[in-house]
Amino acid sequence: MRFVVTGEWTRNDLLRGIVWCFLLYTAFLWISNAAMFFSRMSLDPASVVAYYRGDETRFLPPRSVRGMLEVLHFHAFAAGILLLTLTHLLLFVPLSVRTKVAGIALAFGSAFLDEASGWGVRFLHPGFAYLKIASFLALQGVLLWLGVLVARALLRREPSAYPKPPGPPRPLT
Repeated sequence: MRFVVTGEWTRNDLLRGIVWCFLLYTAFLWISNAAMFFSRMSLDPASVVAYYRGDETRFLPPRSVRGMLEVLHFHAFAAGILLLTLTHLLLFVPLSVRTKVAGIALAFGSAFLDEASGWGVRFLHPGFAYLKIASFLALQGVLLWLGVLVARALLRREPSAYPKPPGPPRPLT
């Protein structure tokens, strides 16, 4: 953490390498997340409803509680760690506090709604399909945006958003 607060994260080549590797893995996740979504459904709400509630004409069974719990169990942990890391890095990018708050709220909010809306489609009402599509697109967008902001700070070797601490305290005389 000291490296990020002091601004060394843009000057320390080893730390920059680690952050670049993290961003590369995040890009793989971003691509595979979209590929998985579009391999199962489309941006048409009817396809989302068919995926969660089943479709007899296409021999698709409805999603089971157990299957949805298994996905939620993994996603709750993995998404939490991913978003914690990305939003933590965002804190040190020189941006306004308002922009950072918006990024953090959008990241965690869209991830929560992305998970919850599938449950809504399956067990509450097919209208939640619109929320599923919107939250998926919002999550993909905010992940891309956060990754670009962090990458841009690394490329430009921008200093930390936090000011340098003052020098050592002066002795009282």
